[in-house]
Amino acid sequence: MESLEEKVVAVIIVGGPAEGTRFRPLSFNTPKPLLPLAGRPMVHHPISACKKIPNLAQIFLIGFYEGKEFALYVSSISNELQVPVRYLKEDKPHGSAGSLYYFQDQIMEDSPSHIFLLNCDVCCNFPLPNMLDAQKRYGGMGTLLVIKVSAESANQFGELVADPITKELLHYTEKPETFVSDLINCGVYIFTPKIFDAIEDVYMRQEDRANVHHVTSFEALQITARSPPTDFVRLDQDILSPLAGKRQLYTYETMDFWEQIKTPGISIKCSALYLAQFRIASPDLLAKGDGTKNATVVGDVCIHPSAKVHPTAKIGPNVSISANVRVSPGVRLINCIILDDVEIDVSTELLMMWYK
Repeated sequence: MESLEEKVVAVIIVGGPAEGTRFRPLSFNTPKPLLPLAGRPMVHHPISACKKIPNLAQIFLIGFYEGKEFALYVSSISNELQVPVRYLKEDKPHGSAGSLYYFQDQIMEDSPSHIFLLNCDVCCNFPLPNMLDAQKRYGGMGTLLVIKVSAESANQFGELVADPITKELLHYTEKPETFVSDLINCGVYIFTPKIFDAIEDVYMRQEDRANVHHVTSFEALQITARSPPTDFVRLDQDILSPLAGKRQLYTYETMDFWEQIKTPGISIKCSALYLAQFRIASPDLLAKGDGTKNATVVGDVCIHPSAKVHPTAKIGPNVSISANVRVSPGVRLINCIILDDVEIDVSTELLMMWYK
């Protein structure tokens, strides 16, 4: 019988309507986390990865979208995976670490020994069970998923230095102006409940700085201008950087694929990565067709069961077709994501790689 202290929970940060602006106008009607990648909502991929975590008790989605926008999906995915998935709505953005602290009571209600924290806009193979094993070996407060990238692109992310033997996080800086390392933060973490103590310490320091009763009015203005709100705590600058080199944080390096889903264009690449992963792990999710009873399918393609694709159409590689789509005779599709309810015929002018 598993003990309570062995339970694990997962938290996925989904953001809110003020974020993901580069996905407009696509995100005006559908929240960015629910836009499709490889035939499933973007947030589905980290959720399904969490299902593989041993002793998983619950999955929490945290954001500041209205709850009704996620209600149907949360109910559906909970039934599909047979794991409780809950959406927790913030009253306002609290930062990635602040979000954890804001919902501490809900996250800790199963008394988990470990808490996974994932960003929704990350595309990777999510080696979560391996991270859990590594975290138990390290014995610190937390472990970061990291990957090596080109030196030219590293400064777009959080760069870090880790001990090559112990894997301890020695130094961390977010988007530095000068090159620090080609090892970057992937936005996937595992923590022990001690993370809440670290966040509380940040809150207390920020409240102390906000207490301007004994400073001049000029100093008060300077503090207000350069400091975030006292209830906003960033994971990178406020937690990772100060704890680096203190034997509290460690790294787990992935050798597999990783992308940050910043734009619709990158989504096309990420969809291809997930479709290729389906080919190995879930080939039943991919469409087949030779141009007789079904359309000709080339490479990795995902077609929703409700979509109607004419047998003379040629689809793929890297195509994801959503619900209730209609594809007419003679249509050729390649490297694209087709959203719900779209009708495409040979006269359709396709100017983007996302179609709605």
